Amino acid sequence: MATGGNAIRGTRVGAGPMGEQDHGHHADRVAVSYWDALGNETVRHFAAGIAAEEIPETIDSPHSGLPAGRDKENPPALAKPEPYKTHLAYVKERRTDEEAEALLEDALQQLRDRRGLS
Repeated sequence: MATGGNAIRGTRVGAGPMGEQDHGHHADRVAVSYWDALGNETVRHFAAGIAAEEIPETIDSPHSGLPAGRDKENPPALAKPEPYKTHLAYVKERRTDEEAEALLEDALQQLRDRRGLS
């Protein structure tokens, strides 16, 4: 009794006898290194034909989450984090005290009118 084997078991459909050496064309690219404040290096690849000004000066390091720049000796510093702001703090940034008083008075007058207290 002969055992029948599967000749293509473990190979990809469409793979030739030489494997995938001639599978596709690789575009030219340049490698750019970025360093964070902890000394971690991250390499990003960009198309070789891209203009130099389109390559970012800083990125977020995937290792530490810190900003990373191209200058190994002078990595970018972490920007000072802003404290948590409430909704009211954002509203106060957009409105002057006089505008706030006028809006409050208008809202109170509408409430009085609805309740018949005017």
